[in-house]
Amino acid sequence: MENNRDNYLISVTGIQEVDGEQDKIELQTIGSYMVKPNHKYIGYREYDEDNPSVSSKNLVKVEDDNRVTIIRNGSKQTRLIIEKGKRHQCLYRTVMGDLMIGISAEQINNNLTDKGGNLHVKYSLDFNNEFMSKNEFFISVEEK
Repeated sequence: MENNRDNYLISVTGIQEVDGEQDKIELQTIGSYMVKPNHKYIGYREYDEDNPSVSSKNLVKVEDDNRVTIIRNGSKQTRLIIEKGKRHQCLYRTVMGDLMIGISAEQINNNLTDKGGNLHVKYSLDFNNEFMSKNEFFISVEEK
């Protein structure tokens, strides 16, 4: 089953904790949601706070309850693979340069259905095998 493109309200909350300090980002936008066999896709555009004319296109691919891939296109291209029971090395591209980071999933709660729903993911990041941060995000998808 494939759902209508750009007909969904996408709410994203991201929390990052570094050295006991927590940073929270919230985003609400219109995006797309597609359901394919064994996969669900959430697509949305994220705009730069400092320069609203600059945006990145994000695609979140959800595979059952054990793997989430986040693909960001634009000036900060990234492909993060978050999978239960595995540590993945991923290229994280920033305006300051490229980093190879390690990602380890702590929790993936997939409550997405054919009509929308919620996704909650907790993971940690490391750089050169040294812990960097604890992270989590919540994504809510609902038909508008």
